Amino acid sequence: MSTSRRAQGTVKKATDVANSNEVGTGGETHQTAGEGMPALTTQHGTPVADDQNSLKAGARGPTLLEDFHLREKIFHFDHERIPERVVHARGFGAHGFFEPYESLASVTSADLFQRAGEQTPVFVRFSTVAGNKGSADLARDVRGFAVKFYTQQGNWDLVGNNIPVFFIQDAIKFPDLVHAAKQEPDRDFPQAQTAHDNFWDFISLMPESMHMVMWIMSDRTIPRSFRFMEGFGVHTFRLVNSQGESTFVKFHWKPKLGLQSVIWDEAVKINGADPDFHRRDLWNAIQAGEFPEWELGVQLFDQEFADTFAFDVLDATKIIPEEDLPIRRVGRLVLNRCVDNFFAETEQVAFCTNNVVPGIDFSDDPLLQGRNFSYLDTQIKRLGSPNFTHIPINAPKCPFANFQQDGHMAMHNPKGRVNYEPNSWGVPDGGPRESPQTGFKSFPEPVQGTKIRQRSETFADHYSQARQFYISQTKTEQGHIADALIFELSKVERLAIRERMVSHLPNIDTKLAVRVAKGLGLRNKVVAAVPAKEPLADLKPSKALSVILNGPQVFAGRKVGVLLTDGSDRLIFEDLKAAIEAEGAIVEVIAPAIGGVTADDGSLIEAKQKIGGGPSVLYDAVAVLPAEAGGQLLAKNPAATDFVCDAFAHLKFIAYVDAAMPLFEKAGIAGDMDDGFVRLGTSKGTNSFVAMCRKLRLWEREKDLVR
Repeated sequence: MSTSRRAQGTVKKATDVANSNEVGTGGETHQTAGEGMPALTTQHGTPVADDQNSLKAGARGPTLLEDFHLREKIFHFDHERIPERVVHARGFGAHGFFEPYESLASVTSADLFQRAGEQTPVFVRFSTVAGNKGSADLARDVRGFAVKFYTQQGNWDLVGNNIPVFFIQDAIKFPDLVHAAKQEPDRDFPQAQTAHDNFWDFISLMPESMHMVMWIMSDRTIPRSFRFMEGFGVHTFRLVNSQGESTFVKFHWKPKLGLQSVIWDEAVKINGADPDFHRRDLWNAIQAGEFPEWELGVQLFDQEFADTFAFDVLDATKIIPEEDLPIRRVGRLVLNRCVDNFFAETEQVAFCTNNVVPGIDFSDDPLLQGRNFSYLDTQIKRLGSPNFTHIPINAPKCPFANFQQDGHMAMHNPKGRVNYEPNSWGVPDGGPRESPQTGFKSFPEPVQGTKIRQRSETFADHYSQARQFYISQTKTEQGHIADALIFELSKVERLAIRERMVSHLPNIDTKLAVRVAKGLGLRNKVVAAVPAKEPLADLKPSKALSVILNGPQVFAGRKVGVLLTDGSDRLIFEDLKAAIEAEGAIVEVIAPAIGGVTADDGSLIEAKQKIGGGPSVLYDAVAVLPAEAGGQLLAKNPAATDFVCDAFAHLKFIAYVDAAMPLFEKAGIAGDMDDGFVRLGTSKGTNSFVAMCRKLRLWEREKDLVR
């Protein structure tokens, strides 16, 4: 990225606030050492002048290795815990392949993009971020989406998330972010949740986080499963072709099954019913041969686009909307094999953003620059040695040779007497040699600038894209964002933190601010925070940002729970089962006892779940098909009433027979039966139910429910 781009916006400088003991960085203010407050120092006692920005060559230039404060801060953070990952501790992985649709030789020399149809082995690890290894799958959290490509030029790690932006703009703030989000250090709770004072205290002091706040309060952070979520590379990278020409790129993963999330109350109950819900879903899909699939999309752009785009492409808190720069789908990712051993593969896999191959290079994004240091350091600490690449899951599948030797857990060392370079020994004793023709070469971007700790003024707009994300949501999704903010902030004990956080919302959407303030019972008038740069009011909604507007057109990959009793009509059940399976979905039987039920024809129908152990939150839609006597018995079973109550409250489509009416009456929903209920008994009813299920939810029902 050229450093000649003219700075935009206004950033408060330290000299402007010297008398107030505050320092400005990117529009926000931070307390500095004043009377009675100790000065922040390094571990060696050196006073720190700026804890907000890493040292860069110019405001928009690369981060400098000499930044001892950045390195010490991240180094200490990376080594805080063993052996669990500090973040992304809870993960689940699978093997598969990547297959390009076409050659991308015109923009990159990367070998895996040269030949259409050629498959490259991959390993993918999905994860939550904030929770520890033993936390539940359905926490409201960002999801990691990390892909290791075993290419013929070495391993390339595309280490992304299911959200295309991040909380912070500079890697020096990452330890602070995670410390604020994790358990509070004096009590070690709350676990895998951000509804507490420390997190929102930090976020409310970081306006740059407001775009990410909209994403994490949306349904994106409670996905139905890994199979139904997008992935993003987050940062701007470079592609470099064989002529040395550079093209900027942003990476996207688009799920073939479409997007789907759950409702918050549903997520909470899934965590209680099956804390391994996402893990189990991926495992079962692969074991059944229903291999999850995503398409790799790229947004390609040049320096001219970067210079004229309204936001800085080096800012990890910003996106390039698909309407402004369409996504080109260039290949597919298929997961077709589960791991043989969780620890050996999923737990020991080591992803590093600095693992790139010739033809793929970095931008000067300060968050990416810091990650390139942090990830390698983390893996060395977590896996105990720089030899973690000797672990099979991390080893390249192409030939490799170097002079690195010894160290803890060295599985193989270079052969012969020579372990240095250059040397005058010939073949084969002299060992490997550098290869100017095929080796990795960094793009020769000109770099010039004063050594400073300063945020580029082109990073100063913190609200425009937050607003764009919000107005791109459906009314239903906007309601979920407001409800999530109210819930999270209602757990914050300090009123000042709640008020400070809400003060950012008028800069995003006035109605949202009013709704959240009312939901929190704030008595003081909400005064909007002063932005570092005036937000843009003319950004258009982007349909691609909504989960609901990007849902599936089919019901494939989903699951229907069918509640049966002794005497249930076998023909109705078989007709429904056949129609659902023809759609590519799964039928799972729930019964009063795990031994199954005896149908009206005397045959046994096996059960997968017992009432109480198979609540409706585990299913995308439900069918209630008891016999007449069975319906009366179910009405006396609290677990059965919970089953239908939750299905109704979670806006699911419900198929039924007349014998289910006593249960509906007991549950209090008989008088509220709407277009989401389908009576079975004819093929028309079955077909109608399956067609409804393709819509996933009856969102219209939500407005009639009491929040």
